[in-house]
Amino acid sequence: MAAGFPLSLALSGSAAGELPAWAWLLPLALLVLLYPLKAWRDAPFFPTPSGALHGLSRLAPLPAGARVLEAGCGLGHALVELHAEYPTSRFDGIEWSWPLRWLCQWRCRFAQVRRGDIWRADWSAFQMVYVFQRPESMPRAVDKASGELAAGAWLASLEFEATELQPDAVHRCPDGRAVWLYQQPFTRLRSKSRP
Repeated sequence: MAAGFPLSLALSGSAAGELPAWAWLLPLALLVLLYPLKAWRDAPFFPTPSGALHGLSRLAPLPAGARVLEAGCGLGHALVELHAEYPTSRFDGIEWSWPLRWLCQWRCRFAQVRRGDIWRADWSAFQMVYVFQRPESMPRAVDKASGELAAGAWLASLEFEATELQPDAVHRCPDGRAVWLYQQPFTRLRSKSRP
């Protein structure tokens, strides 16, 4: 996406007149291939920054052999960070885009990465589910985690808070962003009553 403007600027010179009109649709076709329309209601490609999860295990400890899921794993940036933080855990990733899923599996050979819908997948086998979604997706993630995660399991959300829950801990990333940590059973905040 970032290369789109420089690429279109370069092609808009004398070479642009030599291109057939359909050639301008190729970047759009690549975008749809990498990021299918069905996934557009969820977060776009948001990679977890390198080093962002360093120290997370002190706030959200997991037993050896725990299963960790990155829901919407993209290229697996968070899987790499989580693997460094929880080296004795087993890792899974779910990604809707088949090219991103394939690249993530190639990059993260320590994890089991499958193509699928994070909202239809069963989260009950995991002791931690990590998401980097959008604020609009967080109520859906909370409902899913509330209904499927076992007692003691964690929901971890980079940057976007589950405003209906009381966090059990907040991890601060080096760039200042927060990872909101919620342990099941979740503590729901009372809704504010209207006067």
